Amino acid sequence: MISRRSFFKNAGVAGAAAVGAVAATSVSRVALAALPEPVLQTKSDTMPPLLPANGRHYNPVVTLNGWTLPWRMNSGVKEFHLVAEPVVREMCEGFTAHLWGYNGQSPGPTIEVVEGDRVRVFVTNKLPEHTSVHWHGQRVPNGMDGVTGLNQPAIQPGKTFVYEFIARRPGTFMYHPHADEMTQMAMGMMGFWVTHPKNKHPLIEEVDRDFVFLLNAYDVDPGAYTPKIMTMLDFNLWSWNSRIFPGIDPLVVRQNDKVRIRIGNLTMTNHPIHLHGHEFMVTGTDGGAVPKSARWPEVTTDVAVGQMRQLEFVATEEGDWAFHCHKAHHTMNAMGHNVPTMIGVDHRGVAKQITSLVPDYMVMGERGMSDMTEMEMPMPDNTAPMMTGEGPFESVAMGGMFSVLKVRREQKSGDYKDPGWYKQPPGTTAFEYTGPVSEPARFQSEGGQTMPRAQRNAPPVQVQVRKPVGHSDH
Repeated sequence: MISRRSFFKNAGVAGAAAVGAVAATSVSRVALAALPEPVLQTKSDTMPPLLPANGRHYNPVVTLNGWTLPWRMNSGVKEFHLVAEPVVREMCEGFTAHLWGYNGQSPGPTIEVVEGDRVRVFVTNKLPEHTSVHWHGQRVPNGMDGVTGLNQPAIQPGKTFVYEFIARRPGTFMYHPHADEMTQMAMGMMGFWVTHPKNKHPLIEEVDRDFVFLLNAYDVDPGAYTPKIMTMLDFNLWSWNSRIFPGIDPLVVRQNDKVRIRIGNLTMTNHPIHLHGHEFMVTGTDGGAVPKSARWPEVTTDVAVGQMRQLEFVATEEGDWAFHCHKAHHTMNAMGHNVPTMIGVDHRGVAKQITSLVPDYMVMGERGMSDMTEMEMPMPDNTAPMMTGEGPFESVAMGGMFSVLKVRREQKSGDYKDPGWYKQPPGTTAFEYTGPVSEPARFQSEGGQTMPRAQRNAPPVQVQVRKPVGHSDH
């Protein structure tokens, strides 16, 4: 985490107190005399929870591959400083994207406050165009809602605006621009906001581990660095907090911990989020806590566009459990579109002729796409492999929106360090059967079609099927 006292000087802003048009009329000249020092973070690791040094106490969250923004207390007001700026984000090892974000990262830092806090957020614009901040789901004065032109003038480049309001209700919210939203959100401008309850809440239970992350998506051509902002649906990188597997950190918990996971979706499509090994309850949305009578056990919940879902469960089952979006293409990296299906097509002869002209040519998809985890396919620089990530047995063959819930009996309270791979007890791992295999029995009472086609004299169609063979046939 970096604190830069020379921030404004280096940014070309005239003096540390240079403030543009101010959105909050209640801020005094004394309060504006010195801005909170901007705190920046460039590391993509999951930072430890930020324990509150002042103000009301709360149990802090852990932002997956992210961090919580520090604040200062000023005459009873909790002050934050967000800096909208171009950032460089390592999405996984060997692949870096040029994005827009806040305080050195995309997504921006999580903001944590307590119900009833008066909050003042300074927003400095270091982008090449104007911006604003919308506090998604918050109850705020109309002039603080952040819709450029409707609620406020835009924050021009080099200017600083002030937002001030009371955090009126507990819950999980998001922040993002409402100025050139298509461009700025496609470039990664977004962040999480958590308002903790002031007192014991009948619908918000205390938990041992509290994780947050945002779903976001990008379209970055292989070998490129900057997302294409005009893409509507055909994204090729599906990410959690602008990280793609295997660059997404695991969610590490102690066995029998009560766990909460808050997930916000600022992509262009819905995501059915699926957890292995446990059942959970959806206990909250960005509209508030869900009444207990409206909860039911699930293993998958759909997080639609612009929504937040809060999951809770007790981590009773030790092991390494997959946690991912259940849309199959969202667990792959650098996805290409309009690629023909080649399964079962024997193109060995054609491939031989092509390789005489193009030495690096490689057959793709003849036996499915899992071969991509084993082949050393030449790729442009700065391109993430389609499916990767080495597990304890072999390649996990996943990418994109995928991580692992690691439940350990010996994990200490408050310890989020990766414990390594789970060692399964003897006799509990699936294994290869090497005995005789008999033909399956067929029931004579098997049903048929409800309305079979009339019999014709046309000869039957013969279909040639190429069965999978060993790698030596390539």
